[in-house]
Amino acid sequence: MDHNPAIGPKAQADQVQDSFGCPFDKLYKNQTVQGADIRFFRKGTKKLTLDQVTTAASDRGFVIGISTTSGHSRRIFHEHHATTYEFAENSMYIRNLADPYKADLGGPFDFLLLEISPASLQRIAQESDLSGVFSLDVKTAYSDPVLANLVKTLIPALERPERASQLFVDQLASAIGTHIVQEYGGKLPSVKRIRKLSRAHEALAKNILLENLKGDISILDVAEACNLSRGYFIHAFRETTGMTPYKWLQSERISRACELLRTTELPLLDVATACGFADQSHFTRAFTTAVGVSPGTWRRNS
Repeated sequence: MDHNPAIGPKAQADQVQDSFGCPFDKLYKNQTVQGADIRFFRKGTKKLTLDQVTTAASDRGFVIGISTTSGHSRRIFHEHHATTYEFAENSMYIRNLADPYKADLGGPFDFLLLEISPASLQRIAQESDLSGVFSLDVKTAYSDPVLANLVKTLIPALERPERASQLFVDQLASAIGTHIVQEYGGKLPSVKRIRKLSRAHEALAKNILLENLKGDISILDVAEACNLSRGYFIHAFRETTGMTPYKWLQSERISRACELLRTTELPLLDVATACGFADQSHFTRAFTTAVGVSPGTWRRNS
């Protein structure tokens, strides 16, 4: 259920619809996680018969929906006509929440939703060198497999937000935001700039990341420590090190794990904890992906 701190628990429980007009009693998936300038949701229902969705105009900005399944349809009502759309897997829509919305929903759905406020859109555009973007093109049942694949990467974080790396979520949100403004922000030409960190900023950023091995620090916190904007910092870090902040930290975790496996007899669980992994299974998956063998096998061979 969407959390609104201005609404008490009882009042929220009494609501019939969420902030997007979805009926609460028909949702079997209702998840959310906050990223850099974008709030992500997952809404799903298995019901064949759905209510009509209506939402009033608001100043909340834009909502973008990506369908993870096929078989859902919508009859959207405009001022003088109605249009029916069929949603295939990976098709998406963009709604300007400043416009009132009314639609008949047909068939079950599983949507990943992104909400971007007007202020967030301007920040994303500025960090993507597209500072003239103030709005997004409205789309319905439009195929965008690149956006779909990027957003689907966040499904594990939506399912278990308490275990999600904030660094990873922020970094992915930044990449998603850049794709959105480049593709749907009016096609303004971007200006490619070479951005690199100074030696002092590089050392400071790396030290901060190493002090937060679990990745439970936001990109914004690291960027502000370097007195840089979030977007500039992400691009500059990647151009300086050849890796995104999350990938660099993951590499450092693996390197530290290899050192502990080689020089100590610590149990794998203790190695995982010392290197910032959520648990032993998370450590084993990440280590095997990076090195090609399990931690236990690597230790025996070393």
